[in-house]
Amino acid sequence: MKRKNHTKSFKAKVALAAIKGQKTTNEIASEFGIHVSQVNRWKKEALDALPEAFGSKKDTTIQDMESERDHLFQQI
Repeated sequence: MKRKNHTKSFKAKVALAAIKGQKTTNEIASEFGIHVSQVNRWKKEALDALPEAFGSKKDTTIQDMESERDHLFQQI
């Protein structure tokens, strides 16, 4: 039996439906034709990734610059 590969947009649609909470997890799973545990896993992944979606690029740039500086100091 071959594994199904779901697209990112499909996973996002399922996770969003689970986060909304208008339907039970069983209803969502049967609607999209996937297992209940998969719905819960995608919901958890979406909730974990949400804070990063609202993070500023400035923080990432500063961290990149600091790591590059440390790397250059090690070379010296």
